[in-house]
Amino acid sequence: MEEESQGRGELVFAYYVTGHGFGHATRVVEVARHLIAAGHAVHIVTGAPEFIFRREMDSPKLSIRTALLDCGAVQSDALTVDRLASLELYSKTAVVPRATILPAEVEWLHSIKADLVVSDVVPIACQAAAQAGLPSVCVSNFSWDFIYSEYMTVAAPKHRSIVWQIAEDYSNALFVVRLPGYCPMPAFRDVVDVPLVVRCARRSRLQVRQELGISQHENILLFNFGGQDSKWSLKDEFLPPGWKCWVCGAPDEQELESQFMRMDRDAYTPDLIAASDCMLGKIGYGTVSEVLAYRVPFVYIRRDYFSEEPFLRKMLDFYRGAVEMNRRDFFSGRWAPYLGRARELKPRFDGRVNGGEVVARILQDAAVGKVDTPLRRSGSRRLQDAIIFGFQMQRHPSRDVQLPDWYATSDTQLAILPVHACPSTASADDDFQIVHGSLQGLSDTSWFLRTLGKLDEEGDVLASDHADRPQAQERLAAAGLFRWDDDVVVCRAPGRLDVMGGIGDYSGSLVLQMPIREACHVAVQLQPAGKQRLWKHMTARHKGTFKPAVRIVSFGSELANRAPTFDMDLSDFFDAQSKPISYEAARKYFEQDPSRKWAAYVAGTLLVLIRERGVQLHDGLSILVYSAVPEGKGVSSSAALEVATMSAITAALGVDVLPKDMAILCQMVENYVVGAPCGIMDQMAATCGEANKLLAMVCQPADVKEHINIPSHVRFWGLDSGIRHSVGGSDYGSVRVGTFMGRRIIQAEAAKYIPQMSVPAVDSNGTAGPSSAHLREVYDTELRVIEQEIKLNYLCNIPPSRYDALYAGLIPEELKGEAFFEKYGSHNDPVTRIKLESVYKIRAPTSHPVFENSRVKTFAALLTAANSDEQLSALGELMYQSHTSYSNCGLGSKGTDLLVSLTKHMQRSNLENAYKNQGTLFGAKISGGGCGGTVCIIGRESQEAYEEISKIQQLYVGLTGHKPYLFEGSSPGAAQFGYLRVRRTEVRS
Repeated sequence: MEEESQGRGELVFAYYVTGHGFGHATRVVEVARHLIAAGHAVHIVTGAPEFIFRREMDSPKLSIRTALLDCGAVQSDALTVDRLASLELYSKTAVVPRATILPAEVEWLHSIKADLVVSDVVPIACQAAAQAGLPSVCVSNFSWDFIYSEYMTVAAPKHRSIVWQIAEDYSNALFVVRLPGYCPMPAFRDVVDVPLVVRCARRSRLQVRQELGISQHENILLFNFGGQDSKWSLKDEFLPPGWKCWVCGAPDEQELESQFMRMDRDAYTPDLIAASDCMLGKIGYGTVSEVLAYRVPFVYIRRDYFSEEPFLRKMLDFYRGAVEMNRRDFFSGRWAPYLGRARELKPRFDGRVNGGEVVARILQDAAVGKVDTPLRRSGSRRLQDAIIFGFQMQRHPSRDVQLPDWYATSDTQLAILPVHACPSTASADDDFQIVHGSLQGLSDTSWFLRTLGKLDEEGDVLASDHADRPQAQERLAAAGLFRWDDDVVVCRAPGRLDVMGGIGDYSGSLVLQMPIREACHVAVQLQPAGKQRLWKHMTARHKGTFKPAVRIVSFGSELANRAPTFDMDLSDFFDAQSKPISYEAARKYFEQDPSRKWAAYVAGTLLVLIRERGVQLHDGLSILVYSAVPEGKGVSSSAALEVATMSAITAALGVDVLPKDMAILCQMVENYVVGAPCGIMDQMAATCGEANKLLAMVCQPADVKEHINIPSHVRFWGLDSGIRHSVGGSDYGSVRVGTFMGRRIIQAEAAKYIPQMSVPAVDSNGTAGPSSAHLREVYDTELRVIEQEIKLNYLCNIPPSRYDALYAGLIPEELKGEAFFEKYGSHNDPVTRIKLESVYKIRAPTSHPVFENSRVKTFAALLTAANSDEQLSALGELMYQSHTSYSNCGLGSKGTDLLVSLTKHMQRSNLENAYKNQGTLFGAKISGGGCGGTVCIIGRESQEAYEEISKIQQLYVGLTGHKPYLFEGSSPGAAQFGYLRVRRTEVRS
């Protein structure tokens, strides 16, 4: 490289390094080292400590300037990213002071006479370069617009402008030098792919071990989390016999037992990796590149909300270089089975590791204007990035659940999950005999059975090194889940489209719900403890004993970045006195590992059955879950999962549970085990819904009135806004608190009316005349009504006219929790708590269910009216009113408001055709718990209406960049479907 640089003279590189972590700094060192060796000057702008660079390059051509121009991802601990805090800190660091940062950087770039600006991967550096008239190049495996896009979508839609601004900044770069394990980076015009950038080991394995007093035959685990919590306990018993552990970055106050050795702060990590037998840590580019380069097996703990991780994890899987340890076993010290598995791995990475030199050469070329040669086919690469970016932004289990093999070579080769989960030509697999139940013509159920038929008994979640080719973890785990010499029970429960009623469910409203086509399937098999094929870490936990356990595998987990498996012993559901644990204890149990918190929806059904029905479990359970109900879209994905799971478990156990009771039990799972304050509506729709009918139910607590046939000329659709909804969110919860506060205020105000009521007078002889008798009857009736309102259980039992006349004016617009508690005490809601410091809206949340109940009754009656545009217009107007009421409560969102506005626009623009019965759309409303999610639209069943829905989708994607997912069609609820008991006709050896 020195020879190539001759004749160019000294070039000046301004190298900006993100404040995300030391991993970026260490790879920058490797590139800068080659640039300096070629005779060039490198000015590094960084928030990282200067010693990281100086200890590697002691050269006068290196200058370090301390400045923090971005913040990366803020971590609440070593394993969890705080998404909202990340966006807010970036705003403070790079957005608010932007007007002063840019001119200062431009002036500095001119002062050092920079030839090229290099960024890893600071967005504003590219904009500063453009304003200074300089070329810029980024070097990274990810970009912050991709990382923050998920944070923005899930945690803070208000910060979307940050993502757009970052993408605009990056677009100023000539190209991005893309490192292996890359994420989508569509903001860049062109890309150049390079080998791994890896720091070289300075000393041999023998030298390192001799210096540390370790023989060549001892097993060494390198423990490196980039700065772990001082509260983490590291005990000798965590290590298998014959193992010692080198600990990097241990806080001074952390106590280490005898088999753990504290490494110096300035210890050179590549030397330690190369000299160890296994590494335990978290996934990051620096760690992944170095364990692959030195072919050291890697045991990793999954990080929460770390969007870069799935792509690096795929690279590890492809080269058979890693084993995942679940967080529960990590903290409890059950490391042995994972280390044993890791020692059996034979990492097969054989690629080049001279990325630092290659990148330096590319940067030299870019600095002198030679940028044409390496950019061939970059347009197709940008298209690939844009497609995968779409996967990330709109991901959910029902569509494109795995990345295509042309982007990540280790995931879809299995063909486990198709691009579309419901192929129209599906049929049951010949391997299975349906012993009980019927497919009922459902193609998604037929597909699920075919998926079961592909599984064998030879899998293990940790056995990827024995596969002929890399396999997804969920496939490996599911492969050994069932024993095919016994039956498997399969149940199905759909999501639901909230047509009318919504959040009125917890106030006793009538609701109208349509079960949708998308559904969740759950397969369950009971297995005696001695016959369960346990995963290896479970076997180690049991220490040779046979304990009944629960094993759960979730298909479609990868893009949601949640762990694909969960396991627990049934004994975990009982305390030391062999009594079932409390719901609060269970909630804390499942919250220990956020990447596996999803298992509370599944395993929580067992605890509810144990506590509420006295169900006794003697055998272990193996459970496979696949849900095509999109998460966060407001169509009850959680209820579908709970109902399908409990239906399958009770069928396997032979426990009879009535459909209504099933829904109530599943609501308890969500309220008490998961901790989400939902009403009963979702679980009832998933359980009791019927295809192509509206479930009409009075939620007091769950009284099914009828199944209303949807008229043949009426059609309901759902359009997803792209804004994630959660009934566990703060807005939904605070509105529910405000509603119950309002009910409590009405009870108190009703009690004040009794002393004010005057008893009708009587005649002189002590008897009431005809007039007085009538007045007395009126008095008694009013007294009974008042007494009922003093004990009011459901707000919806108050007629709107009475509410307006007596109570509406007495309900405060809002009230602080502390003030309410001092005056009224508890709000008497068992699933929410009043935060004393919070201010709650009360009037709007109290009024909503009273008037919504009336709207729903009118809506149900109108459905039976004659087919006319007037009928549809009246139905649509009721939906618009409901949507407005949601917004008044604070449960609206820009996305759902926009979809409703586009529906109104379409309705107005087609008004003339509508009166000619040409077919159009008539109304729309936000559905479910609000705060994003899906909008329900009503229209005439016609081709024109479908075309208008398509136009709304196109307009929405043009305005927001998100194409709404379309919900159409219906399917049976769990009770109507029943259950399948299937048996493999040929047991495979």
